[in-house]
Amino acid sequence: MENTNKRYWKGIEELKNDIDVVKNADKEFNLEGLEGGTYRRDFLKMLGFGVAAVSLAACDAPVRKTIPYLNKPEEVEPGIPNYYASTFAQAGQYCSILVKTREGRPVKIEGNKLSGVTKGGVSAAVHASLLSLYDNEKLKSPTKGGKDITWDILDKEVTKGLSSSSNIRIVSNTILSPTTKAVIADFKSKYPSTQHVSYDTNSASGLIAANASSFGKAAIPSYLFNKANVIVGINCDFLGTWLSPIEYASQWAEGRRLSSEKGGKKTMSRHFQFETGMSVTGANADYRGMFKPSEEGAFVAALYNKVASLLGSTSSVSASKVSTEYLDKCASDLVKAKGTGLVVCGSNNPNVQTLVNGINSLLGNIGSTIDFGTTVNYKQGNDAEMAQFVKDLNSGLVDAVIFLNSNPVYDFVGGSAISSGLKKAKLSVAISERADETASQCQYVALSAHYLESWGDASPKTGYYSLTQPVISNIFSSRQAESSLLTWAGAASDYQAYLKNYWNSNILNGKTWVQALHDGVYEAPNANIVGASFAGNLAAAAAAISSTKSTGIELSVFESVTLGTGLQANNPWLLETPDPVSKVTWENTAAFSAKTAEELHIAQGDIIKLTVGSKSVELPVLIQPGQAHGTVSVAMGFGRTAAGKAGNTGADILALLSNPSTLSASGVTIEKVNSGYTLAQTQTHETVMGRQAVVQESVLGEYVKNVKAGRFEPMITTSEGLKKPYSITLWNGHEKKNHSWGMVIDLNTCTGCASCLVSCQSENNVSVVGKAEVARAREMHWLRIDRYYSSDAPHEEGYSVDGFKAMEIASENPEVVFQPMMCQHCSNAPCETVCPVLATTHSSEGLNQMTYNRCVGTRYCANNCPYKVRRFNWFKYFDNDNFDYHFNNELGRMVINPDVTVRSRGVIEKCSMCVQRIQSGKLTAKREKRRPVDGEIETACSQSCPTNAITFGDMLDPESKISRLLKAEDEGRAFQVLEEINVRPQVSYLVKIRNKDESIAKAEVAHTAPAEHAH
Repeated sequence: MENTNKRYWKGIEELKNDIDVVKNADKEFNLEGLEGGTYRRDFLKMLGFGVAAVSLAACDAPVRKTIPYLNKPEEVEPGIPNYYASTFAQAGQYCSILVKTREGRPVKIEGNKLSGVTKGGVSAAVHASLLSLYDNEKLKSPTKGGKDITWDILDKEVTKGLSSSSNIRIVSNTILSPTTKAVIADFKSKYPSTQHVSYDTNSASGLIAANASSFGKAAIPSYLFNKANVIVGINCDFLGTWLSPIEYASQWAEGRRLSSEKGGKKTMSRHFQFETGMSVTGANADYRGMFKPSEEGAFVAALYNKVASLLGSTSSVSASKVSTEYLDKCASDLVKAKGTGLVVCGSNNPNVQTLVNGINSLLGNIGSTIDFGTTVNYKQGNDAEMAQFVKDLNSGLVDAVIFLNSNPVYDFVGGSAISSGLKKAKLSVAISERADETASQCQYVALSAHYLESWGDASPKTGYYSLTQPVISNIFSSRQAESSLLTWAGAASDYQAYLKNYWNSNILNGKTWVQALHDGVYEAPNANIVGASFAGNLAAAAAAISSTKSTGIELSVFESVTLGTGLQANNPWLLETPDPVSKVTWENTAAFSAKTAEELHIAQGDIIKLTVGSKSVELPVLIQPGQAHGTVSVAMGFGRTAAGKAGNTGADILALLSNPSTLSASGVTIEKVNSGYTLAQTQTHETVMGRQAVVQESVLGEYVKNVKAGRFEPMITTSEGLKKPYSITLWNGHEKKNHSWGMVIDLNTCTGCASCLVSCQSENNVSVVGKAEVARAREMHWLRIDRYYSSDAPHEEGYSVDGFKAMEIASENPEVVFQPMMCQHCSNAPCETVCPVLATTHSSEGLNQMTYNRCVGTRYCANNCPYKVRRFNWFKYFDNDNFDYHFNNELGRMVINPDVTVRSRGVIEKCSMCVQRIQSGKLTAKREKRRPVDGEIETACSQSCPTNAITFGDMLDPESKISRLLKAEDEGRAFQVLEEINVRPQVSYLVKIRNKDESIAKAEVAHTAPAEHAH
């Protein structure tokens, strides 16, 4: 019998041919701007046809051949995430990670807590690398002369070219992978004339050379910051960018943490920092001094002499006069902490590093806080070999050159010489993800796979290994670099099998491949700390340093925490992440001290021409407290010309330098060319302007006497005497019967690194808005990190108008506090009292909730919020051609977390304390018929923090870490921001304690800063 039942559902194939449905797609599916013949195209886009490449790739996450999703992979369950252990290892940067996938689509990166190196910490750059996977401006296939070709043609022609070449070079950044090095060795066997040249933009070649001459070990040792009682950093941003900042930040925090689960310990390490510009590490130091780049060597020599004198040694070296603040104090404290001190230096001058080695040797730090038994591999570049390669290339001696995931035309000082020399090579091949500055000048581009599409491994330190595995099949027609090299060498190109065989033969010792792949790491560390005998020539090193001359303004080029060397320059998450110190987004600046700017007759908002020799760039001026007088600091990583739509911003400062071993120059001339420029800063106020309840701090000596030192506890006068203002409220309170979710943030260990900010952005689908919108104070970050400077203004009651203005001027060399600020989830929430439509309400578990589809955008709540943590959607950022940085293409939208609503224009959004994670944890516990275990539910920010500064948990659970932290009898540091207004936040902070001498600390003025960005 004929089926006469009505068909209520149609398949996509039927719908796309239904004229009525297509014509009415804009009404049915809220598609805007449809004109003429665009209905069908946009409707199909809405249906998902535009993401076919990623959809197919996602069907087959950890396997190797794409299959239709009609045959669902066994390990994929819709709505349930899968996690795969992998490794981020690019240009010497390292992090062991877990990659969260949904239906085979990577949506979030988290830290691998099984790693003994990074210990679950993640940096902003590692988090943002996820978005780089979905960059639609990468190449889609291999190319020849800028035109697409097939892999067969490329392999045939490249192999032919290599076979006829007698002088081959492979150029790369530092390679952490032992298996990749084995592949290069196999390639050399096929082509014996091959030489592998390694370089680093921010090189440590001078440190390696100094260690070779000082200790007979051409390697970088492990620096044990957690075992040091006195830490001295010299132009060394070890909490931000130097060598292994995730690892070092974790170790540093161990010595700075006053609170523990058993109560509070009363000791902490002391940290000195001496540098040119204000770095993240300098901002977290107890004592900070400044010098010009040309004075670095003289400072180290002077420190050596003072330490030697205090130790009773007759040895001294020639040293120029230097008057850096805290030099004597630093030498004295190092001697007092003999055997438990640590001096680290970021200089690439082997003579300077030799003197640093001499200081550490005098103090007995070698074999105590410096371990040569476990050397690190983060920087392997050789400046001399790279210089020789550039010379040979321009002399026509190099027949063929392969750039292995490197871009020296841009990120190597002297890259212009490589550009000109490439014309003389018979064969040039770039193994690259995009047609960058180097690849675009090569004959062939062998399209490289993203690391999340690849197999691989890494060995960051002696005895420590980790694996990389693909979490999605190749989106484009790419191939990982190792497979390309094996193919051209005529070997089997199955790199997964090659990797597995290498590990089974050379690394795994009793552990199975499957177990190592599951854990992501295999570690067999050296149990003992190994020292070394010092044999460096201090006199010769000091003599070479004393000849350093400088004139005029000095330029210091540094690596920024957000963009680094520019490897991910086209990543909008990183570009819009505020620099932790300057709070500038989307570009680099020329940073001057207020005194130097006044002498040069320039001011913030001016555009200057900065000239070194015959080369110049134009940059906006930034007045930066803590900048050494007579200097200008500029971040590298900007000024790209072939990064992509988002990344071609800022100025390329490396182009002005001439010596690859020195990221500084003297004789800089400054010329004002324009004014009236607005920097896209997320914070325009510098100080707290006397508000005691915003940031609270004290010194260790006072804290030892009184655990509530530095606390501001507001009181009101009543008939019964002084009381806390908690008795005055319009609320009856919110009963929390089951859970009370809260957070404690330790200001002692928050370094301001911005890892939490990017983690939050990735987890919660926070939109990128662009430079112009940030300048209008319309950034969308749910979490900001306020940075406060100390002021020299009088700190007393009864300020005049001029007094308030003075308090907003930061000190020339200020103390700094970083304070993460998100929705405080107030129990007496001011936002809830004014919302006319109940879009913001309170949960029974202490959370301030947002119902987006109820919000009508009155912004009453934002106006009533004392913390200024609510964000208003001015535009449909994720679907607007004017904001094409993130979600506004089919590929970019694949990064969206399906557990979190994507907000549209006209609504308020803010921190939800990752309620989706809370609900997921509660459901898991419910299925297992138990309560959630403390620590199994983490917010995105707490999960990623490399110093564990953020503690999240249930305050109704007396055994939870947060409860113990808040209720410990001798823990009096906990405070709530603006406690006097009695909004009762669920977020508490621990008073910032500095390890400074009490007498010195009392002579200095406390912080005076407003935190909020003027919204």
